Amino acid sequence: MSRKRLTQAFPFLLPIRVWQRKFCFYARMRFDGHLYSKTVSADRYTHKLFETNAALINSSTGFDMIYQENKVHNLKLAARTLNGLLIKPGETFSFWQCVRHADKHTPYKDGLTVKNGMLDTASGGGLCQMSNLLFWIFLHSPLTIIERHTHRVKHFPTPKMLPGTDATVSEGWRDLKVKNETDMTFQIRIEFNEESIFGILYTDSDMACSYEITGRDLIYFRKEGRTFEKILIYRHRINTDKTITENLLYENICPIGYQLSDDTVILEKE
Repeated sequence: MSRKRLTQAFPFLLPIRVWQRKFCFYARMRFDGHLYSKTVSADRYTHKLFETNAALINSSTGFDMIYQENKVHNLKLAARTLNGLLIKPGETFSFWQCVRHADKHTPYKDGLTVKNGMLDTASGGGLCQMSNLLFWIFLHSPLTIIERHTHRVKHFPTPKMLPGTDATVSEGWRDLKVKNETDMTFQIRIEFNEESIFGILYTDSDMACSYEITGRDLIYFRKEGRTFEKILIYRHRINTDKTITENLLYENICPIGYQLSDDTVILEKE
């Protein structure tokens, strides 16, 4: 039997532990040597590098749809502090540095999140859809990924999303960070319509290239009674002369917490 954490044995200590984690989380960032992006510009840059969108509502969670509606509310709050943000040369983007006070005037609502490895609800739940969206647009750029975390468990399918390209966030524990090691400035734009959220990445000059992200060697395997998803993620830079350079970004392995289709091949590993 696994040993219980102190906060599981004494739940009343949990708020103190959360406060401690958040305090240390931001204190470390004050002294880590990174210059964090804080400048917001209302003027839209003219050179669009990449644009993507995702449906706001996911009906496959198995939870009451009110939590999907609450998630949309939370996403729109977070977007207020992200829309127009500039990532200048030498600066680092941190998800939590940008959205930590997004609910200062309008509180977050309860949305879906993961607690102790289980899908649950909490204030601000659903913000991982924003970090997923941002990570996807960052992948289609020369920005350097310096912190990114896959989900501890993938609890439900994510339609139209390439497996292995998620980026979970948890204030005090997990962040999404990218560094601008180029001589260009990038601008984030977040927009909505009734059905979708849009993420757009602009630059202050024409890059004369584009990027494509692909996944290879997707497999599912079972180990010690758990099912895992494994995939290799590649980035391709497509230049104006049609030449293509390719590099392996990372290998992603994530536990699966939902029932796969009957025709899915699952390998057995010792």
